[in-house]
Amino acid sequence: MNRIWLRHRVSQRELAERAEQLLDDSFRLALVAAHDDSDSLRVVYLFLAGCPDRRVELECVVPVHNPMLQSLAYVSFPASRFEREMADLYGIRPVGHPKLRRLVSHAHWPDWYPMRTDPGPAPEFAGTGAFPFLNVEGPGVYEIPVGPVHAGLIEPGHFRFSVAGETVVRLKARLWFVHRGIEKLFHGRTADGAVDLAERISGDTSAAHALAHSLAVEDALGIELPEEVHRLRALIVELERLYNHAADLGALANDIGYSIANVHAQRIRERLLRLNASVTGHRLLRGAIRPGGVVLQGLPDIEELHRLAADLAEVVSLTLTNAVAYDRFAGTAILRCEDARALGCLGYVARASGLRTDARVEHPTVDLPVVEIAATTGDVLARYTVRRDEFAAAADLVRHVVESHSGPIEYGVSTEAGTPGSGVGIVEGWRGTIVHRVEIDATNRITRSKIVDPSWFNWPALPVAMADTIVPDFPLANKSFNQSYAGNDL
Repeated sequence: MNRIWLRHRVSQRELAERAEQLLDDSFRLALVAAHDDSDSLRVVYLFLAGCPDRRVELECVVPVHNPMLQSLAYVSFPASRFEREMADLYGIRPVGHPKLRRLVSHAHWPDWYPMRTDPGPAPEFAGTGAFPFLNVEGPGVYEIPVGPVHAGLIEPGHFRFSVAGETVVRLKARLWFVHRGIEKLFHGRTADGAVDLAERISGDTSAAHALAHSLAVEDALGIELPEEVHRLRALIVELERLYNHAADLGALANDIGYSIANVHAQRIRERLLRLNASVTGHRLLRGAIRPGGVVLQGLPDIEELHRLAADLAEVVSLTLTNAVAYDRFAGTAILRCEDARALGCLGYVARASGLRTDARVEHPTVDLPVVEIAATTGDVLARYTVRRDEFAAAADLVRHVVESHSGPIEYGVSTEAGTPGSGVGIVEGWRGTIVHRVEIDATNRITRSKIVDPSWFNWPALPVAMADTIVPDFPLANKSFNQSYAGNDL
């Protein structure tokens, strides 16, 4: 596919000017990766724009003895969060950051930078610590703390509501309770020996993360694969989109007490998982995508898929014609388009608020008839209907790939024949755009892997959407976003 790739080494003085120019030219800041080269620190900023596929990297060197970098927070909210992450993990201090406080490392952690080559002595915990929540005060205002341990099979996250009556005045989310040091675990693995780790970044997004990692490795090594391989990989990612959207459409109905719709949606999800197993040998689609190739056990039964798509469409129709369901969805937890744009939102969250964003169109690896789905109201209803329409479009796309496929369903080339370097992989996962960046050395081992799940960009939008929403609607609003804790925390 046609692609414009530019890489520049810039000074700290030039960084802000170049970044502003790119943002003004409709690029978005997709990734910021710090690197420890022992004698110096490097920071790589990846900017992306689509139609055509454009990728620009700005690389800036930071001295080890004085690791400071001019903050870009004043031009980009995502940059402010990437900078806080670098400060926690690498000790690189963003000069001029308006609100520099810990992001990844919780308050009880000492000043210890685990991503550095020499992070220092093993940490001694500094005590319980306290996260600096803003206290909202006023007549009738009180706080409701929720989590980090929840009454259900979900991951840990702490939510603090400041409310007046039932109305949410302010919501603050505190994450990184499941930070596992995933990026550090990639270090030292061979180019073809880390895809199993990529599949476990976020369990419900195994295929998309495996593909993003594989594309990054192939880009770094200069490996080009046939178009049919990319089509088969795209098919697997669409199967992942199908079973997750089916689950969400049911769960949203369940959160308003319409459990019968959820039961049927879960029945459909189970049949989709069995379809996954028949295609890849794994219900969660693991083991099919790897650097240099793809391995399938068969192609999906498109007649079965057609029946399931019609089945789910009926469940959704019955849900939306229920007056109570429609009333609970419509106008709840509105994320305005300008807020979604400022926060850098991706995937169905962004599309439900009127933003056009889809890596399959903006950064394609193969030409496919992708139908772009959109809504404008930015409420729970919009996020519900976007999922509904994406499910139907994904089913049609799977049918297209199966009916147009010719040739084998297994392909592989060695990753040892490539020339080492850096590479980027971009995939439209079911939640949104996933970006992986890797660097590979002359021994064919990964020296750095930076991963950005769409949840990184979308989590900050939930508190914004919850403003002026009532507390009982939080479970519904939260499910309509359905972001990954593990994908964000890494």
